[in-house]
Amino acid sequence: MKTLKAILVAVMATFALTSCTYNTLVEQEEGVTRAWADVEAQYQRRADLIPNLVNTVKGYAAHESETLEAVVNARTKATQITVDPENLTPEKLQEFQAAQGEVSQALGRLIAITENYPDLKANEQFSELQAQLEGTENRIAESRRLYNEAVQTYNTSVRKFPNNIWAMIFSFDKKTPFAAEAGAAKAPEVQF
Repeated sequence: MKTLKAILVAVMATFALTSCTYNTLVEQEEGVTRAWADVEAQYQRRADLIPNLVNTVKGYAAHESETLEAVVNARTKATQITVDPENLTPEKLQEFQAAQGEVSQALGRLIAITENYPDLKANEQFSELQAQLEGTENRIAESRRLYNEAVQTYNTSVRKFPNNIWAMIFSFDKKTPFAAEAGAAKAPEVQF
């Protein structure tokens, strides 16, 4: 009878530990998913602002069509790439980052051409859109930072003992954080 009670206590303790670990991993995985959704929301906000910015600039800089087309094409490409939070592989994340990087570069060129158009720089609508884009870029950076924190917390839990055993049993895989793009350490060169 004592042996049966000891076995029952051991089974219940194992079950309690397993359910606690499992629930923690689920909560952390959902935190990663939520953080990724926040990142996507900020990129979508930027994509939504781009047509307004391009249309504003078109009125002043009609002959800058190459730059404007580059912005529109980069935005289109970036909005077509979607990454499922359940399948954040390094390859898919790199593809997503590359497309968003193209948008950033195109926007940088677009903002740079405004130096040639004093009327455009003074235009209240353009100034507001530029401020919105700058704010959005800051929100993107902050969302990416929060996403990386969530990934770090989750990945640490998945790798720690004894969680790593339960993570393996229940198929909790490591998540991919954002990493700096190749050449990101080099400051962009702006020429007029």
